[in-house]
Amino acid sequence: MGRLAVLKYMAAMLLTLQLVLTIFTFVALFGGNVTPVGHSARALLVYALPLLIVANVVMIVYWLIRRKWLMALVPVVTVACCVPYIGTLWQFRSLDKNADAQPGLKIATYNVYMFNRETSGFIAQDVLAEMRRQNVDVLCMQEYNEVSGEKKNSESYKGYFPYMAVGRSDMVIYSRYPIKDTRKILFNDTNSSAMWADIDVKGDRVRVFNVHLQTTGISSTMHQAAKLQGRGYEVEGNRFLEAILGNYMWGMMFRSGQSILVANEVRASQYPVVLCGDFNDVPYSFVYNTLLGSMVDGFRECGSGWSATYRGKKAARIDYIFHDEALQGLSYYKTELTYSDHYPVFMKLKFNSGK
Repeated sequence: MGRLAVLKYMAAMLLTLQLVLTIFTFVALFGGNVTPVGHSARALLVYALPLLIVANVVMIVYWLIRRKWLMALVPVVTVACCVPYIGTLWQFRSLDKNADAQPGLKIATYNVYMFNRETSGFIAQDVLAEMRRQNVDVLCMQEYNEVSGEKKNSESYKGYFPYMAVGRSDMVIYSRYPIKDTRKILFNDTNSSAMWADIDVKGDRVRVFNVHLQTTGISSTMHQAAKLQGRGYEVEGNRFLEAILGNYMWGMMFRSGQSILVANEVRASQYPVVLCGDFNDVPYSFVYNTLLGSMVDGFRECGSGWSATYRGKKAARIDYIFHDEALQGLSYYKTELTYSDHYPVFMKLKFNSGK
């Protein structure tokens, strides 16, 4: 009787675990539909969605081994509902190697991390050389530094990119096509910002947005927590750690407001839009959903492989290129330059006739 009671108890616990896991997965899947302001717990669950999906896969294996076919359907359905989300992280198609041979516009976005504050200008020049190799037409840079040593980067870049639009000091758009108009989008109480430039591409006008939203603070949070633990502090309940975590929550709320402001600017555009930059947030978050709106996520459209663009220990996709339906994606990829904590992202686009 004792062994039977233990087995029944374990079965009940696993059933409860499966139900809780399913509920948490669906809450996370739709957590990005509400603003983090007042719904911080739901917003944070979005970050745990990959782990929740993995846990559901483990439960599928367990129920199949136990031959509990009906119970196995619960995590199977849950994971099936997550397929669109999985598509923002991984695409199984191969990259179209002939995309660059087709007419269109090649866009790149890169958070260059101030070129690591390197003084000789080598990094800035090597980034330019990479843009040449990739046949980039429009380059959006975040955390840009105009001066490398005694040189101005714009002086050397203008040989390949004759046109330039400057936002806040760390934001720039370089273009091989004429820039007809530009505007800064400044955010209150933060150094983050956005900008757009209207670019004339052989008679077709396109508005390119370059966006850098509030930083997550996750790296510094984890670093400080590790330091506290290493010194023997109990991090749970520690006021200092609570302050750090509070800053992270504030960053998430700042990004939500900034994304709404940029989305309104996108909707007001009379020209086809390309929206790119460092969003500092993950797919299916409120920021992602707000900025995407009715546009197309370039990676889901024509990307290949693993999508992570942040090079830190917690690799994540936080750099994006979106476009509206007047344009069509031909290729989408990153290159593994190691000068920054981000990878550069590239996309080849063409204009859809009649849209």
